[in-house]
Amino acid sequence: MLVTHPVDVRYLTGFTGSNAAIVLPLQRAGKKRQGSQNSKPVLFTDGRYIQQARQETKHAGVVIAQGPILREACGSMVSGGVRRCAIDSEHTTVATLDATRRWIPAKLRRNFFQPVPPLTAGLREIKDAGEIERVRAAANLGCGLFEDSLMQIEPGKREVEIAAHLEFAARMAGAEGMSFETIVASGPRSALPHGHATGQRIPRRGFVVLDFGVLLGGYCSDMTRTVHLGAATTAERDAYAAVLEAQLAAIAAVRPRVQCGDVDEAARSVLRRAKLADFFTHSTGHGVGMEIHEGPRIGAKQQQTLKAGMVITIEPGIYLPGRFGIRIEDMVLVTRSGAEILTPATKAWIEL
Repeated sequence: MLVTHPVDVRYLTGFTGSNAAIVLPLQRAGKKRQGSQNSKPVLFTDGRYIQQARQETKHAGVVIAQGPILREACGSMVSGGVRRCAIDSEHTTVATLDATRRWIPAKLRRNFFQPVPPLTAGLREIKDAGEIERVRAAANLGCGLFEDSLMQIEPGKREVEIAAHLEFAARMAGAEGMSFETIVASGPRSALPHGHATGQRIPRRGFVVLDFGVLLGGYCSDMTRTVHLGAATTAERDAYAAVLEAQLAAIAAVRPRVQCGDVDEAARSVLRRAKLADFFTHSTGHGVGMEIHEGPRIGAKQQQTLKAGMVITIEPGIYLPGRFGIRIEDMVLVTRSGAEILTPATKAWIEL
């Protein structure tokens, strides 16, 4: 298999450079490969990463390519007797596949590359103890940022100022970066599920949604909290209480062997009783790891079952166009007996 997706390269070898490919030997069950040339994974990268590749790479050989890395990777496979190569159908672009085929002899080219579903995605869904600790560290960092951000929210300040302060604080605390573009959505803009921070100024009264995550040690965090500026109406308080109840109900449903669709329904049924389900327009959650969106998907009618070691988000929300939006999100570890919340920052009503 030819692996080019940077996150998969890092997962399989530890290498963090921006230009790399892995030739990964595959074998059918019960059939052992002969010879040594293709008996272990080989990482191909370029001359910028000579020292970095040798320091970071584990469980694989390292080849510093003298030209395009895909040309050298393909040449090594052909010279080693490889006649079929699996490629990741989800992350390999048409342009990359066309370019790579040029490095294969014409007589082998037609059937050399075989598109297959991502083979590492399923592996990455279940975190081992070391990965869980990295996720936990990222989540803890994020929780600290939320407490600091509360002091930055005030009427008249621009959303981008709050996001910039949060991102600067994340870097100063050791984060490699943000795991996605920070969302700060205030007033009527809080009704945008992905309302990235803009130059809009925070109003004197209304909800503010903060959705952000950090990248730390190669693993992502993700959390959302919603606060209110000024005196809230009864309807706004009731709506917040309904979203919180839905979120807690979904967390309570998390445990091994439960279908993802049942967790989604636990949240959705609460909002249905509150007559707010029509305003819940996305899935209840998703897996988190080296990428901000991984499997499994916590959505309606999803039949995949949860397994111990999965890290997922639980993030129901409601969005009333032109009025307000509310979302509450935690990262949750599926344990052998239930669930552990990894983002314990307060979810109590906050009125600034």
